[in-house]
Amino acid sequence: MKAPHPQPGAATIQGALSGLRVIEMGQLIAGPFCGKTLGEFGADVIKIEPPADPARPGASGGDPLRNWRMLQDGTSVWWQVQSRNKRSIALDLRAAEGQDIARRLIAEADVLIENFRPGTLEGWGLGWETLHALNPRLVMLRISGYGQTGPYRDLPGFGAIGEAMGGLRHLTGEPGRVPVRTGISIGDTLAALHGTIGVLMALYHRAMHGGPGQVIDVALHEAVFNVMESLIPEYSAFGAVREAAGSALPGIAPSNAYRCADGYVLIAGNGDSIFRRLMETIGRPDLASAPDLQSNAGRAARVDALDAAIGDWTLPRTIAEVLAALGEARVPAGRVYTARDIHEDPHYRARDMILRQTTRDGREIDVPGIVPKLSLTPGTVRSAAPHLGGDTDSVLGELGLASGDIAALRSKGAVA
Repeated sequence: MKAPHPQPGAATIQGALSGLRVIEMGQLIAGPFCGKTLGEFGADVIKIEPPADPARPGASGGDPLRNWRMLQDGTSVWWQVQSRNKRSIALDLRAAEGQDIARRLIAEADVLIENFRPGTLEGWGLGWETLHALNPRLVMLRISGYGQTGPYRDLPGFGAIGEAMGGLRHLTGEPGRVPVRTGISIGDTLAALHGTIGVLMALYHRAMHGGPGQVIDVALHEAVFNVMESLIPEYSAFGAVREAAGSALPGIAPSNAYRCADGYVLIAGNGDSIFRRLMETIGRPDLASAPDLQSNAGRAARVDALDAAIGDWTLPRTIAEVLAALGEARVPAGRVYTARDIHEDPHYRARDMILRQTTRDGREIDVPGIVPKLSLTPGTVRSAAPHLGGDTDSVLGELGLASGDIAALRSKGAVA
């Protein structure tokens, strides 16, 4: 499935969020990922980016993500995913004229997304009280390190810190070794997904109950903490502090990564009937029928012995042999995918999870598809990620500014 640069006369699917106007002020990951998700389902997302600062020759303007990781034609390929379906306006929010334009845009918007440090927008005259008075229907998503209240409110926070404070980093890695990260900015993405849920709930309340707009306050560490399962109840009830366990899932057995002759496979044999089929497949009917292994509690108590038995079976076999045998037995198992594996996998292709997208500079690139899958109003890629300020004139024109007015603002450096 190809997701091209929009072509004249091309048919479009009416998105589930078509007609929704979103102003995105966030940078990097958390706020923009929320804007990306809303945009994929039809929202008109206008991204406000800072223009290049003339006082810093050589420094580029715009969202810093434009220059993160690997660049193609001077622009991050990550940017091509994070900012598709968005329009970019280069606006200096430190200038009074820029702040005035922002207020005019927000006055006509349904949603505002921002992930600055608390107090930043207030310093620009764009705090909630001001904006709510201007637009009572506005839904404002605020993502920050520690939230808009509390003793840590003013501390700088990034996703990595949120992962640590939320309890995730303590559980990653091998026991007794340095905690490791997942390799992606999972804390930011979890915050973005919680923010998206909050926006949709606030919009539902507004539409169905006639309520006014409201603030969604998402803290990075709280978004991580919210997915930490039984971490706190176990501490509260038993004083138990869960520790890192490598590739295993403590208390759930058997579920681990097992070495094969040519790599590793992950096997999840922790369902009662699945466990019995797994043991029969590896030639251990004695374990399949053992009375104390018929429930997870008993299996968890003997997890080391079970892992050893499974490992003895997988070690002399190839990954393909293991997966074939377990597939036949209907035991959940899989190999560890690399980027190449994902790119070449037929299932990813069959579900349109690898899209061919054309950038604004005319290059074609494969990018991730859209999640979730809606049967009637599926998400779409309607436009490629924008150039910095590429939509400034058209967006300001929609506000009623004439070309002369825009030129005057540009001469003052308020827009670019």
